[in-house]
Amino acid sequence: MFIVTYRKVFYIISGLIVLGSIATIMIFGFKLGIDFTGGTIIETSYTERPALSDVQSAIDNAPFKAEAPLGAYTLRPTGNNKYSVTARSLSPDEQQLILKALSLNEKSEMKIERVNSIGPVIGSELKRKSYIAITVVILAIVTFVAFAFRKVSRPVSSWKYGLVTIAALVHDVVVPAGIFVLYSHFTGAQVDLLFVTAILALLGYSVSDTIVVFDRVRENLRHAHSVSGDEFEKLVGASLSQTFIRSLNTSFTVFLMLLALFFFGMATTQDFIFVLLVGTIAGTYSSLFLAAPLLVTLEKLQKRDR
Repeated sequence: MFIVTYRKVFYIISGLIVLGSIATIMIFGFKLGIDFTGGTIIETSYTERPALSDVQSAIDNAPFKAEAPLGAYTLRPTGNNKYSVTARSLSPDEQQLILKALSLNEKSEMKIERVNSIGPVIGSELKRKSYIAITVVILAIVTFVAFAFRKVSRPVSSWKYGLVTIAALVHDVVVPAGIFVLYSHFTGAQVDLLFVTAILALLGYSVSDTIVVFDRVRENLRHAHSVSGDEFEKLVGASLSQTFIRSLNTSFTVFLMLLALFFFGMATTQDFIFVLLVGTIAGTYSSLFLAAPLLVTLEKLQKRDR
């Protein structure tokens, strides 16, 4: 199949996208939400939402004490009639100052949707557990792949299927993370527990697609009398051809569902859905254009070392 034949082109594309994502993360950095940094989030809704510039001006001019200024904060319109303010940990009196600024339009009825506060200690603990969760999931997936393909030893050893899976998973984490950082730079979106949930969901989704391709390679190897060199390359290409349309159709239906949720779903889950959208594309690409061709490359490197 053309994917295997021109695999170096797809390696270059993947490399450029990953490097671009890493550069984006290094330049802009993650905007951590109060789940990880601690702080207060206030969300209000209106019958007629006031102008963003007016609300921002009212918050900037709020009479905070000189010894305890508001500092940096994020004001975001959400949905059709809501505002969300994220700031440092606020006392009850300081929360009232923000709410007063948010209710500047007397002609519009304001409703307090939520006022949540998280301490910095809890935020640090959640950050640590998020790193642990992602690491454990990746290790569990790689262990499962190595175990599932333990009987496949020709011409590529079973542990190399796990190695290829790691490469695909790194791609599927870095690319959505980098694009989300760029997205958050322009929209003010923040990394929260939903972001971590999306990454964990993507890891499972991506590896399932990769295993479908690998399983087809395994089945074709069982029916082949002897496979080496160009024969293995043709076998992997044939396996991709047999699963290509199925994988694309599955991913496309998931993409359409997520696209509908992104535009017509709840505003509170929009950032979560965006990560899933990008991750679905990245995961499909890595399964078809990266993982399977890497098996061929490893086989050729193995043959060259003999």
